Amino acid sequence: MLVDEITIRLRGGNGGKGAVAFQKVKLMQGPTGADGGRGGNVYLEGVTDIGALMNYASRKEMHAEDGKNGRGQFIDGRAGEDLVLKIPTGTTITNLDTGYVKEITRAGERILAAGGGESGRGNFKFRSSINTTPMESEEGKVGDVANFRLELRLIADVGLVGLPNAGKSSLLNELTAAKSRVANYAFTTLEPNLGAYYGLIIADIPGLIEGASGGKGLGVKFLKHIERTKVLFHLLSAESDDPARDYKIIRDELDKYNPELTKKTELVFLTKTDAVSAKELKEKLAKLKKIKIKATPVSILDAESLNAVKKILNKIASEA
Repeated sequence: MLVDEITIRLRGGNGGKGAVAFQKVKLMQGPTGADGGRGGNVYLEGVTDIGALMNYASRKEMHAEDGKNGRGQFIDGRAGEDLVLKIPTGTTITNLDTGYVKEITRAGERILAAGGGESGRGNFKFRSSINTTPMESEEGKVGDVANFRLELRLIADVGLVGLPNAGKSSLLNELTAAKSRVANYAFTTLEPNLGAYYGLIIADIPGLIEGASGGKGLGVKFLKHIERTKVLFHLLSAESDDPARDYKIIRDELDKYNPELTKKTELVFLTKTDAVSAKELKEKLAKLKKIKIKATPVSILDAESLNAVKKILNKIASEA
């Protein structure tokens, strides 16, 4: 199951303690206590893996390594290693303590979430003309601690929407190298799937049914992902007894969740056309036309109809 929201406590490493030490050679009794190492930082870095948040779903707190303590003979403590958490692009990061909000939009983009503590000074740093044998040193500073909510909203060029079993996963698999699970029953797909078509990112948004915006089915969990898609491909099954009704169901749910979704560029496809007769296909296309919906017929078994979809995608890619 896709994990698209987590709350986690992040802590930078504590700084290492400075040392109190002295030269062991006779007649050279000066201080040699070195500084501790700085604590490691915690970073959040974008990756293209939409399932990356799963790695932290069961973790309540994570922290970078503490800096090591300083030693004698001017040997500074080693700095703590940074902790880099990989999170999906499209993740909104909210600092629950300060209200700061930042979104990761590119792979490789990195932000500092919790800074490591400064290192403590060793007694060598406290020497002076009036204090040649200082016994002072400093403790390392404590690393930053903050609570974060990480919420993923997919960023895709094209989002496939429609009732369960409308052929979204099958079409995604045909157009891209995606390997979405396909079967002839509702809710086969339980989480969004992504595929790439010559640089275009296509997202299969599952689980939309009548009442999805109110919490029915799986749709309420995934409706938010449609907000980030640029173009909607609305898929209607030719096997349905009333594709026009199916169309209205999805449009109503989009409008109830967020009216802005209905303003997105939408292209309608009547899928699984190989499963009905030519007469029935013509009748269903005519019914859609009556409600001012021009649907493109498509079947994954028909290369010509798939080419029509590819031409549309090519146009979207060129405009992008």
